[in-house]
Amino acid sequence: MRRVTRWLVCWAVASTFISIQAAGAWAADTQLLIGGATTSITPDQPIALDGQFGVRISRGVDNPITATAIAIEARQNDRSVDQAVLVSCDLVAIRPPLLAAARQRLAERLPEVDPRKVIFTATHTHTSGVTEEGKYELPEQGVMQPSQFVAFLVDRLEEVIANAWKARQPGGVSWGLGHAVVGYNRRAVYANGSAAMYGKTDRADFRGIEGYEDHGLELLYFWNEGRQTPLAVAVNVACPSQEVESGFRINADFWHDVRQQFQTGDYQEVLVLGWPGAAGDQSPHRMYRKAAEERMLKLRGLSYTQEVARRIVGEMRDVCEVVRDEVRTDIPFAHKVEDVSLPVRKVTEQEVAAAQAQIDALTKQGDTSRRRLWYQKVVDRFRTQEQEPTHTVEVHALRIGDLAIITNPFELFLDYGVQMQGRSAALQTLVLQLTNGSSGYLATERAVKGGSYSAVVESNLVGPEGGQVLVDRSVELINSLW
Repeated sequence: MRRVTRWLVCWAVASTFISIQAAGAWAADTQLLIGGATTSITPDQPIALDGQFGVRISRGVDNPITATAIAIEARQNDRSVDQAVLVSCDLVAIRPPLLAAARQRLAERLPEVDPRKVIFTATHTHTSGVTEEGKYELPEQGVMQPSQFVAFLVDRLEEVIANAWKARQPGGVSWGLGHAVVGYNRRAVYANGSAAMYGKTDRADFRGIEGYEDHGLELLYFWNEGRQTPLAVAVNVACPSQEVESGFRINADFWHDVRQQFQTGDYQEVLVLGWPGAAGDQSPHRMYRKAAEERMLKLRGLSYTQEVARRIVGEMRDVCEVVRDEVRTDIPFAHKVEDVSLPVRKVTEQEVAAAQAQIDALTKQGDTSRRRLWYQKVVDRFRTQEQEPTHTVEVHALRIGDLAIITNPFELFLDYGVQMQGRSAALQTLVLQLTNGSSGYLATERAVKGGSYSAVVESNLVGPEGGQVLVDRSVELINSLW
């Protein structure tokens, strides 16, 4: 507790030097201009697939991966006062090389769009491309290299953002809350207090599931004047899209099925943005009752990604009909961006020794997977942690009427998102993870005690102490907009 308090005090002292961008479209006479666009980010050649320790080269395309953008500009008295561009990308994460390249391109080609007001969020599909050089040992021929894939993505992202911005028209928003069972806590706990991601639940010493699951479905609809159906809908669900995560074919995971099932009939032209909520300890994988789940899938004749989509799309349609008469056009709009410094999780002497032992063993075995790099980062952190005690992350806070959006670049454990929502002054709060960066898992104190992948030091650049600082500052940012 003393360490947390000390960091909060240090943050308060240092906050004068933190970079803040905020605009004040607070008055109720704000006019919203809204535009949207979508594009394929599916390459026409094999790529390395991101999200696993081993190398996977794509062997074809199951379904397209996409980027979808909504551009919002707030105007008062014919003057632009604030903006936001919200981009959902079928990627495992928004890695720093991609973020830097995309922002540089926007600054050069689209000066009317503030690069710092663009929010790139990854759906976390593990069957999309690698965007960092050196992460895997890849063949030099026959595969699109990560830097080439980044260049390809930047072209497409510039295109979709420009098209969304140019398409801006007077419009409004409505929002609602649905419920769909999508994410399950994926950490099993055993009698000795240990935990394991995807741990077996048929063991005699299995004692339960570690944490909470959130089956709320946060829905934000965007409308243009005169439209009988929304221009777009953003779907915030506390679950990453990684049902087909170990596959070898390009696949947008369950978001493809959501789009395919939703975009029919009156909703055929409605854009869909997938936004994962705080879900570092969640996934669509079933932890128990697996045989019963499989039986129901066979009876329905569905894959599990299709079943997830069935649950989500039913709520998307139902809630749309409920809130279509509550479209708001004359509402407060504000967008703050802040660089927040968080204390890093300190590597102990025991942890660095264990990491080095793993590196030595893998080297002796001739292992060429990413696992060695995973351990090497722990060794490197131990050497620099006294000189680099903090990690800076970009956080966005938006107010759109009575709704708030708060972002972070982590695979954020659900408890932190629940805290933000519980303490928020907004009527409804959307927590977006894997946004504008990639900072690894941010586990809770309970998970760290249990151990296992996602809660060990190799997985956590920032630990529970930093998680609480992130929660507290995020809540302060949200509530400052009210």
